[in-house]
Order: sequence, then C-alpha cells, then structure tokens
Amino acid sequence: MDALVETLDTKLRQWNPDVAEQVKQYVAAIIEMADQDALDILRSRDADQQALDSSEESAN
Repeated sequence: MDALVETLDTKLRQWNPDVAEQVKQYVAAIIEMADQDALDILRSRDADQQALDSSEESAN
C-alpha cells in the first residue's frame, strides 16, 4: 500500500492541476463508497461500461 500512496503522491504533483483535482475527487468518492460498503455499485457500472465498449468494438 505504501508504494501505491507514493505513486499517487508523485503523480498528483506531476499532473496538470485540473487532472490532479479530478483524481483526488475520484479517490475520495471511492473511499466514501468503500466506507458505505457500496463498491458493488461501482463494479456494476464498470461491467456495464465494459459491455458497452465491447459492443462498440464489435460494431466496428
């Protein structure tokens, strides 16, 4: 976990400030969802997006 924190800290300093702020908001949202045992919602959204991406690739 320490390596992840170090990587995130390094990246936040390297990225464009707008990107860094957006990443911070995403991480905060994930932490909040984990605290509420709601990550299964995030997983289902990810599965939906993967299905959409897959169908788009098949169409092309």
